Amino acid sequence: MNTFTTRRAFLRSTLLGGALSWTVPNFIANTFSVMHAHAADKATQVATGKDSQILVVMQLAGGNDGVNTVIPFASDEYYKARPKLAVPKSDVLQINDQLGLNPALSALKEMYDGGEVALINGVGYPNPNRSHFRSTEIWHTASDADKVEKYGWIGRYFDNCCTGADPEVGINIGGQMPQAMSAKVPRGVSLDNPGSYRFIAGGETEEAMQEEKTYRRMNRQARMEMGQADEELATSGGSISMLSGPTKSAGSPLDFIERTAMDAQVSSDKIRALLARQPKGGTGTEASYPGTQIANNLRLISKLIAGGMTTRVYYLSMGGFDTHANQAQSHPRLLKEFSEAVKAFYADLKTQGNADRVTVLTFSEFGRRVAENGSQGTDHGAAAPMFLFGPRVKAGLYGAYPSLAPKDLDKGDVKYNVDFRAVYASVLASVLKVPGKTVLGRDFELLPVMKA
Repeated sequence: MNTFTTRRAFLRSTLLGGALSWTVPNFIANTFSVMHAHAADKATQVATGKDSQILVVMQLAGGNDGVNTVIPFASDEYYKARPKLAVPKSDVLQINDQLGLNPALSALKEMYDGGEVALINGVGYPNPNRSHFRSTEIWHTASDADKVEKYGWIGRYFDNCCTGADPEVGINIGGQMPQAMSAKVPRGVSLDNPGSYRFIAGGETEEAMQEEKTYRRMNRQARMEMGQADEELATSGGSISMLSGPTKSAGSPLDFIERTAMDAQVSSDKIRALLARQPKGGTGTEASYPGTQIANNLRLISKLIAGGMTTRVYYLSMGGFDTHANQAQSHPRLLKEFSEAVKAFYADLKTQGNADRVTVLTFSEFGRRVAENGSQGTDHGAAAPMFLFGPRVKAGLYGAYPSLAPKDLDKGDVKYNVDFRAVYASVLASVLKVPGKTVLGRDFELLPVMKA
């Protein structure tokens, strides 16, 4: 007997045909029916996150200052450009005789020394855009700067490689699906305050639309109670990370599908029961997570992985990196939260026995200008470092660190040395086992950042 076909039939006849039918409008039920009828025709199932490699994509939203993250402490130009913001050489966590990490990244430095961090310098793209939203769109869709793509790079992976996969092949931790996961066939789950799942309005009538508005307000209140008020997101850069696809009317069927269809799946007993479990290997690492939002989100991902979710790609964002003013106070705090959260996440995964299966990729929509501004901060820039984490990365430095000499700058910004799509292609090939061209539309040179 074909167990995959049987499993799909079960999903269509029970979960999608029964558990959802009383809460989901007909057009959503029909969408699921089409998706799974098509899946049933496939003889094989793609690899899943329950038995294969997993990618976690983390956006440092707002534009992380790469120059004060990976610090060229041997450069006189660095100290000339930043008389107030430069980190003293004595405080830098030195990697070699030229570069080091911000002292707030001590947890990351431990992972680097332990062979679990690949640091890629000078990552960007030709003709950089310094708008938060356009640059985020470029990173999310992997497009050229002069072109607009409708679907995200992760969404194109879903479309090209995940036909027949479980609905939760991608999970975003947040209230709105990022454009990176936008696909022709809607896939993926957005978890927003997953401890309490909301009822889904049952139709497209005016009454149903009013219900949906009510639940939006309820969800907003839930986020505020969690310390994620919309106002905070807007000022911290968090809202930038939630950039979605083309704007649609609040009541359109497609908008409703993209925002709420998979919430019906999320509200099933499957995920509720899963989240109630402790990670495999005991509860000891639970207490080691810092009490920050980014750490809580990574802990949630860890629990989903431990519970055997079939998810291949998780997406989450950390806002606040738009440091135009008073950067010396905010930036080290953000780096510390980021660093300690990732370290705790991998400690947890190791206890589960899942660390070897999980790779974390971080990016920010752009770096910052080399010179500090008059508000003790930095302005929008261009290239910046990326990080890859996990036991499967080939630890070390990649890409030449951009020159800070004024003659080598582009309008005050460092020039990129590595196209970000080369990093995507390398991760697609190694972690998700798909040629980069299939997703990105053309070949990019693979970086030797991952173990075989």
